[in-house]
Amino acid sequence: MAKPIYKRIVLKLSGEALQGRKSHGIEHSVLVSISRQIKEIRDLNVDVAIVLGAGNIFRGQENTGSLGLDMDRAVADYMGMLATMINGLALQNVLEDTGVPTRVMTAIEIQKIAEPYIRRRAIRHLEKGRVVIFVAGTGNPYFTTDTAAALRAMEIHADVIVKATKVDGVYSADPLKVKNAKKFDQLKYIDVLKKGLKVMDATAVSLCMDNKLPIVVFNLNKEGNIKRVVLGKKIGTVVS
Repeated sequence: MAKPIYKRIVLKLSGEALQGRKSHGIEHSVLVSISRQIKEIRDLNVDVAIVLGAGNIFRGQENTGSLGLDMDRAVADYMGMLATMINGLALQNVLEDTGVPTRVMTAIEIQKIAEPYIRRRAIRHLEKGRVVIFVAGTGNPYFTTDTAAALRAMEIHADVIVKATKVDGVYSADPLKVKNAKKFDQLKYIDVLKKGLKVMDATAVSLCMDNKLPIVVFNLNKEGNIKRVVLGKKIGTVVS
């Protein structure tokens, strides 16, 4: 049996990844597919932490200034952080039904529904075989969940950030809109920053670059892809 090349991963899931074919909200079949894939890699003894976005419910940046409701940015970002908790609880519920023990840890304390994020406790959960779901971003406005994924990955000593998208890697332009967009199999951090490629936001990419943490961008819609990434198959785009 093939062995995983990563012992501990941070899986970054956007809110849009959870909505499936819906225009908003959460599609249950997507949660089931993600949970099955996570169980597959847990069965290979890979430690899994997850960072969730909330674009399927509420995105802070889109509701500020000329972009939306003219809401104060900090207020909008806090609303987005609370929305990630909804996604986290939904994913936890399906993971537990699949037989995967989990803990939801939040950067904004809500004691009734999730544990406060404590770094050493998060690492202990992973060591005990639990999947840890990080919600509420970094707990600070003006920072994206991409940055939260990079920060948490560094804190828990993850080997890689695995970023799930709707396409099979990083392209020179949106392949769903630009027919001749070029796919990159491998990229350097600095190229991502210089070219403004939409891998993760600049703060997250810079954090990964400073700490030599690789990022693998892959298509979540093809079931089994998370396992393929963990086993080191040539899939998606590797940023290193």
